[in-house]
Amino acid sequence: MKKIIICGSISAADEIIAVQKKLEDRGYEVETPEGVKHLGMWGEDATTEEKTDRKIKHDLIRLYYEKIKASDIVLVVNPEKKGIVGYIGGNTFLEMGFAHILGKPLYVLHEIPELSYTSEILAMQPVVLRGDLEKLQV
Repeated sequence: MKKIIICGSISAADEIIAVQKKLEDRGYEVETPEGVKHLGMWGEDATTEEKTDRKIKHDLIRLYYEKIKASDIVLVVNPEKKGIVGYIGGNTFLEMGFAHILGKPLYVLHEIPELSYTSEILAMQPVVLRGDLEKLQV
């Protein structure tokens, strides 16, 4: 069974959970971000200090790197955020970099937005699904 890991902002939790269900219904094993799994405890209303403390205490950056390493495919769920269609934030960008360096197939659910680091995202050559999970080649 192929293992797909989803990367994305905690603000995209609803869409991440919907995508997870669709993929699991198709028979894939799916990993989601810790913030999505613990949404009640780790809501997006936390301060920067609280988020930082949590990431350090639980070693979340290294933990997700290891989970990316153990996965077959990386899927970025990137709906609109902050008025930016296809938003990809700092943490997701970092995880995309991990996937790229590890040579993992990298997919982005929605269009890639124009950001200060768009050229770096494009250089990783992710496959843009344009919202269509059927295009996911697994």
